[in-house]
Amino acid sequence: MNALVALCHFCELHGPRTLFCTEALHPPSPDPSSQMGTPVPGDRDADREGEGLTMRANSSATQRGEMCEASVLKGCRSLPASHPGFVSIDDETGIRFLSHQHPRQPQLFSVVRQACVRSLSCEVCPGREGPIFFGDEQHGFVFSHTFFIKDSLARGFQRWYSIVLVAMDRIYLINSWPFLLRHLKLTIHSLQSTALKVFDSEQGVCPQRALRMNSVFSPAVFPHQRSGNAARSLTSLTQHTNLWASLHCSFSWLLKASGSRLTEKLLEGAPTEDTLVLIERQTEQEEEMSCWEGAEGGGSKSQLLQPESKLGLDFLCEASKLDEIPGPKVKSLRHLRQVLGTNDFRQLAWHVLMGNQVIWRSADPGLIQSAFTVLKSLLPVGCVRSVPYSAQYEEAYKCNFLGLSTDVPIPAHVSSSEFSVLVDVTLKLRQGLAAGEDELCALYQFTISSANTQPTDRGPTLLNKLEVALSNENLSVDVVSHCLLCLKEEWMNKVKVLFKFSKVDGRGREDTQKVLALLGAAGPGEEDNVRLLKYWMTGLSKTYKSHLMTAVRGGERSPSQ
Repeated sequence: MNALVALCHFCELHGPRTLFCTEALHPPSPDPSSQMGTPVPGDRDADREGEGLTMRANSSATQRGEMCEASVLKGCRSLPASHPGFVSIDDETGIRFLSHQHPRQPQLFSVVRQACVRSLSCEVCPGREGPIFFGDEQHGFVFSHTFFIKDSLARGFQRWYSIVLVAMDRIYLINSWPFLLRHLKLTIHSLQSTALKVFDSEQGVCPQRALRMNSVFSPAVFPHQRSGNAARSLTSLTQHTNLWASLHCSFSWLLKASGSRLTEKLLEGAPTEDTLVLIERQTEQEEEMSCWEGAEGGGSKSQLLQPESKLGLDFLCEASKLDEIPGPKVKSLRHLRQVLGTNDFRQLAWHVLMGNQVIWRSADPGLIQSAFTVLKSLLPVGCVRSVPYSAQYEEAYKCNFLGLSTDVPIPAHVSSSEFSVLVDVTLKLRQGLAAGEDELCALYQFTISSANTQPTDRGPTLLNKLEVALSNENLSVDVVSHCLLCLKEEWMNKVKVLFKFSKVDGRGREDTQKVLALLGAAGPGEEDNVRLLKYWMTGLSKTYKSHLMTAVRGGERSPSQ
């Protein structure tokens, strides 16, 4: 987080002053020789000179004679000029956290000085104690928390302090408000409780209220009547010998934690339906595993995952994981089209898009897994139910992608059904691979069979456009993948319109046909497009459906409500 934390004090003699400041220096560091707060010979003079230049360049009122007795630690000064300050290094990021009375850079000195003055003089919250927010684009935005510290020798027996956090990112600072408030309150409470103990002990020895009531009061000599004690330092108020080192640790941690708790992500529009479905599936899987942990008394991980594998609730295998599959495999849709041939690939892709059950039977589970990974990319995530490899047939309502070993028989009602397609993969007898010959074509024979008699030459519009892209050798595999992604998003938007119009609004058949005509999915030869839309409607996320239903219920309320 590009921010800066400072402790400020309202001095009775000189007004608002910055006492202690912690800033983060990102690598490459301008002073790499400093290590963990240990001063290096030669750097101490440079630090003091830099601080002096900063003060002289930005404020003529901070001369040595106008500070509170710089030879002794008083109210306007935390560390003596000879002190090298404190340095902490984050081993993970290499960021150095530096603490001293003033920032090292002149421009930061001016920003912190203005934040100090405004937090203690201009910006006041109800009760004078508590958090406030102010700032602008030019001087930065400030989160400030003002508070009082008990002092038996001060006017009203208390002194006014504030902790300010200065940053240029307004949104980030506002979003961090609860976090900053919670942890700054801990630091402030620690300072106040420690000072209160010192205050009570001093009052027990010499009660100041009775002493002041019996003494002659003169505003001109009021501070000097207490021998200069009007400018007592925070160290003397708390009797904390390592106060500044402790504040350095606290402020450094606050800067590090504030920077790591929120991360920026580039979001291009609303999340897609595939993203929503994956999130829902992950949530369901976690809930299911929690139930199994309670039922099995904390069984092993393999036992907990067993129901998931039986039901085929596997998440989609990413295309990047294809390289991890051993042995011969299908590399892409274009590769599968080359292996099966144009006609067989079109038939297989048609069955996938229409929602029919696709069965692969082979002795190589890796080959089936790679083929399913490629074919899944044709469908929305919500339409995919896969059993990668099974020793028995699974019904179509459980999975639309089913992998079987070669000895598993196919039931008769499945073989005669037009809503399924079978791909038998058998090993060829000849051995060896000719030059330029594809490995899969050389090793395996692919046989596609289906009882469906409907011609697939026309097919849905999405399949026709995809085949044009696949047949264009000038387009790389990555370009074809992005083309398919755009086509899926286009048709998924049509699915949403149809779902809203037919299912949510409850329009009649005639109105639905008009909408299908507008979507380009009505008329002669468009049956495949309508079937695709209705099948893809089953893949809509529960989040989207719930959102539509809620919006409709809210719209049905009367205007008086």
